[in-house]
Amino acid sequence: MTISRRKLIEPQITPFYHVINRCVRRAYLCGDDPYNGKNYHHRRSWIVNKIKQLAAVFCIDVCTYAVMSNHYHLVLKIDIEQQQKLTPEEVISRWLQLFNGHPIAVDFLKEGQIGADKQQALSNLVAEWQQRLGSISWFMRCLNEEIARKANKEDQCKGAFWEGRFKSQALLDEQALLSCMMYVDLNPIRAGVTSSLEQSNFTSIQQRIREYQQPKTSAKQSPSNKGHFQLLPFVGAEHQAKTAGIHFAFTDYLELIDWTGRCIRNDKKGFIASNQPKILQQLEITSDAWLEHSEQFMERYANVSGKWSQMCAFKQRIGGQWCKGKSASHQLHPK
Repeated sequence: MTISRRKLIEPQITPFYHVINRCVRRAYLCGDDPYNGKNYHHRRSWIVNKIKQLAAVFCIDVCTYAVMSNHYHLVLKIDIEQQQKLTPEEVISRWLQLFNGHPIAVDFLKEGQIGADKQQALSNLVAEWQQRLGSISWFMRCLNEEIARKANKEDQCKGAFWEGRFKSQALLDEQALLSCMMYVDLNPIRAGVTSSLEQSNFTSIQQRIREYQQPKTSAKQSPSNKGHFQLLPFVGAEHQAKTAGIHFAFTDYLELIDWTGRCIRNDKKGFIASNQPKILQQLEITSDAWLEHSEQFMERYANVSGKWSQMCAFKQRIGGQWCKGKSASHQLHPK
């Protein structure tokens, strides 16, 4: 039975979620379609540009993304603190970037004040919109509806473009977050689309690498930032108290993803380097367990990933009787 989205996404339990959506039709979302011979590569830019716009409007940070031929992945973080701090003016201003506003809200934004008889109606609107600005469901709705409309118009057809509502996985701790981010960033490598992270187009890892290298190059040599947006930053292990970023150093993450990518290459099957990356040593995760997660994260878990006891508690909270991923969880949490 389908579980209500409001139960699957609980910001008070964890702000991190992995979401994925796939096309319903045989025609491709992006890239070369072998059935009709058309190329839809330009649709990747549609998605990245829309994510950029939504990330600036919603109180939701993007950790990773990967746009593939017939599906895309996102790892998102709900910024509850930013959402709660929004003023009524900021809420209305943000919402009007996406939708036509209610006349009362538009008048308030223009005049700076409103009659007492309309104050309650305005308060209700602001409260509703503020809640939506921290909603992954509304984020995905805005993303998917625009892409579907543009694709249907281009294909000169009607009907559903996506196979159904997006899938989501709650990431309960840093092990789950890290392994899921790695799974998303290495999607093009596993699919054989590219053999290097630097050439992995329309992915967050390519964007992060380019931004990391940019200060070391001249302005003329640096890549264009068109379509790029601010990803949730790595703040380093020394800043564990911070909540505004990912609690690892980007250099350590880059070392880990480079090592993982080399290990899963077809010409390196079975090869595991003796110098295990720093992050794996820190988390005490074995090389074999990590490589299995980097290739099979989606298959190993259902709606939630994390420490087994926390996974069971999350499942009970949403009303489920069975939780998938016990052995996989124990591999990521050896202690």
